[in-house]
Amino acid sequence: MDCGKVGALLYGLRREKGMTQKQVAQYLNISDKAVSKWERGLGFPDVSLLSELSALYGVKIESILGGNLEANRLEAGNLKRVRFYVCPVCGNIVYNTGKSEISCCGRKLAPLIAQPADAEHAVSVEDTDGQYYVTFNHAMSKAHFLSFVAYVANDRVLLVKLYPEQEASVFLPKLAGGKLPPAGRNILFFYCTQHGLFSM
Repeated sequence: MDCGKVGALLYGLRREKGMTQKQVAQYLNISDKAVSKWERGLGFPDVSLLSELSALYGVKIESILGGNLEANRLEAGNLKRVRFYVCPVCGNIVYNTGKSEISCCGRKLAPLIAQPADAEHAVSVEDTDGQYYVTFNHAMSKAHFLSFVAYVANDRVLLVKLYPEQEASVFLPKLAGGKLPPAGRNILFFYCTQHGLFSM
């Protein structure tokens, strides 16, 4: 570990928060001289303080240890590159359009890889007046159900949460910029709790 890099990072993070060394020291219940020593690269925070520093500054412990924050390249956030994540513990659903590290319930989540809809996960789209009626040939028991449906258009994502023992169907508005498959180029994603993410 490079104490100089870590010190520069801690200095920058403290300044971003608008805090003095004394305020940081009071938060951590240590002396302000210790904070000054870290920021000048003459020492390193005790391991027991890293989780508190992480919480205070809103950064990962790994970033503190490495002495840098890696920023993503600035991108337009193309929704055609949307990634979905589902926590295996609590079922939390997260989506994003860029490179990131997502975690939930203490676990790092990997982006789901969508597979094409198959016969077991058949989808029917009915074009009704002003909206789509989408039905799925799928079980909706507590052990095996569709957790969410996401309709991705040019400039938005519409995510609908589904629950066990309800109908496997959703009404979706007609969004600008295309139509639902198979006639259009917008994308429909849906997540099966046993078989993963599907798209069409």
